This record gives sequence, structure tokens and C-alpha cells, in this order.
Amino acid sequence: MGTEKSNLKIGITCYPTYGGSGVLATELGKRLALHGHEIHFITYALPYRLKEFHRNIYFHEVQVSNYPVFEYQPYTLSLAVKMHDVIGEYGLDLLHLHYAIPHATSAWIARQMLGDKHPVRLITTLHGTDITLVGQEQSFKSITRFSIEQSDGVTAVSNYLRNQTLEIFGVEKPIEVIPNFVDTEVFKRRDDFVCCRKTLTDGTEKIIMHISNMRPVKRLRDVVQVFARVASETRAQLVLVGDGPERAPAYSLAEELGVADRCIFLGAQESIDCLLNCADLLLQPSATESFGLSVLEALSTGVPVVATRCGGPEEVVLQGECGYLSEVGDVEEMARNCLRLLTDRELYEAFSRKAREHAVANFDIREITGRYESFYQSILERSS
Repeated sequence: MGTEKSNLKIGITCYPTYGGSGVLATELGKRLALHGHEIHFITYALPYRLKEFHRNIYFHEVQVSNYPVFEYQPYTLSLAVKMHDVIGEYGLDLLHLHYAIPHATSAWIARQMLGDKHPVRLITTLHGTDITLVGQEQSFKSITRFSIEQSDGVTAVSNYLRNQTLEIFGVEKPIEVIPNFVDTEVFKRRDDFVCCRKTLTDGTEKIIMHISNMRPVKRLRDVVQVFARVASETRAQLVLVGDGPERAPAYSLAEELGVADRCIFLGAQESIDCLLNCADLLLQPSATESFGLSVLEALSTGVPVVATRCGGPEEVVLQGECGYLSEVGDVEEMARNCLRLLTDRELYEAFSRKAREHAVANFDIREITGRYESFYQSILERSS
């Protein structure tokens, strides 16, 4: 396969839902298409950030047949067949898989089906859950390791995740760290979003925001406990964005602590840039995070962050400059940090400026997209 052409035909497979991996994969695909590459999304539903038409972008739906013999439908095999068909029809140069399993597994099957007819290259990006949760299940550990090793190139979104992968799986495949990114022209302070804030507060209250899929690892009880301590000393509103299994228990705790009337559960939302323009602080007390995309989006918007030392955020938040990091579960310290920022205007403004500068300088989508393009080219040249 020649590598002299500058524009590539790239297949992208991700989960098309609200999670950070799907957001990154979709935004990367859109940016690559703007650079002239031909992008083919291969997944079971249209990615939610791909609603409108984009030049150079195609969508291929994976349809899972309902065979009575299968108690659970074999999505991995259906995905492999669709990948095989798209590679053959469009002559893809590479597949970029977001998550080792099942996506990299399906891609390997598709490549085996193709044989020598089309030597497509496989790039796997590790995002976290595929390594820290699913991949550690004994029934999945060997197939996760195999899928990583069979990839032509592997990236991880943080040094923390890279190190976790090497430690847990003992893989010999080199892993390139390419961090998550943010479109700093979208996530920034904008005057036209002022009206959004007025729908959430009477104008005298500070807004503390939490954004997540509300799984246990996000520690929603800590969010509520931190807020209750803050609300006892200053006028504040807690806005929770997202949905998941911990939403109901979190609301019950808010009622128990007497702050339910100051908590707004918005559910899953698409306009995160608008909502972050309403926020004074982002509170993310997770047990573990491989990166923390919402943290980066907040910093880009000039919103300081109070989070935990749980992996990825330690590589994104500058401690004592654009946010504060505490030990997991230390709700007392997190509450003190929130109050420090909400009650000291000069300190807050310094943190807000630094947050924006840090995001623009180190995590802008334009620079990170270029790093992916360079990585693609290095894999193609190495494999030619």
C-alpha cells in the first residue's frame, strides 16, 4: 500500500452515545473530514454529534439480525462483517477503533476475512473503561490483550491509562499518548449564553455543576455531600447534567440533607458548551478517570475545576492554578476548595484566566488532530 497520498480513507468505530470516547471519536472524524480525509463511521447508530450533513463523512449502520438460536445477539460478528464490507467497497486505508473490545476485536476478524486483498491498518485508542473495568474481567482479559497486540498502532488518552494498560495486561505493543482535546472556539465564554443562566438561578446564586453518566465510579453521593456543605455557607445551586443508575440515590441523599430544592437534575444534554457558560465551578469527585473530558471542556470555558486525584485529571488540572485536586472521598476538603473559589473574586478570576490559557495552549482540537494525522502516517509508513 502506498503512503504518498496526503488524504486518507479512514473508518472510525466508536460507541455513538454521550460518553467521552464517542464525543472524541466523532469530533476527530469531523475535523479530519475538514482536512480532506474521507471518513466512514461504522457503528450501530448515528453518533449523536453527527446530526447534520458533513462533507467527506459517511455513516454505515451495523444491523444485528435477530436469530432465534442466539440468546444474545452477536454484535461483534455483525460489526466485523460490516467492517469487511466497507473496507472492500471503499478501499479504506485504516480503521481507527475507539475501545479495544469489541471494536478492535471485530476489526481483526474483518482483516482476517479480507486476507491479502486489502491490507488495512488498525489503530486502537484506549479510553479507560475498556481497560480499567471491562478488560479486567477474567473472561475478557485475554481477548483484550490480544486485540491490543494485534493492532498496528495503539494510543491512550493519558499517561495514567497507558501505565495502567502496561501494568494490567503486560502488553509489549508501544502505546502513544495522545490526550483528549477540546474545540476551544466552541467551549469559551460567550455573551449570547447569558439567558441560559437566568433559567437556572435567580442571579444571586453561584452555580456548581457536575457532568457525568452517573455511574458509581462518579461518586454522586460525594457531589451532594460537598454541595450541602457549600450551600450551608453561601448561596449556591447544584446543576447535575447526565443520567445513570446513581441519579435516584443522589436525589434521595439531597432530600435527606435538606438541599433537594437547590439541586437541578437536567438529565442528558447535548449543549454542554451552553451549560458550562452558566457554571461557576465544575465538581468532579470521581473514584477513577482515565482523562476527564468534561474537566477539559470546563477549563476551556474558563470554569475552574474541583476534582480528585484519580488518574487523568492530574494530567489536565494544574493544581492551585486553574483548579484543586483532593483525595478521593475527601468531601470536607473539596467543599473548602469550592468555597475558597466562590467567595474570593480575585482568586476566582485568576483561576478562570489560567484555565482558559491552559486548555488553549495544550489541548486544542487543531493541534491534537495533527498529532493523530502524524500517527496515522507513521503507522502506514512503518507497515508499507
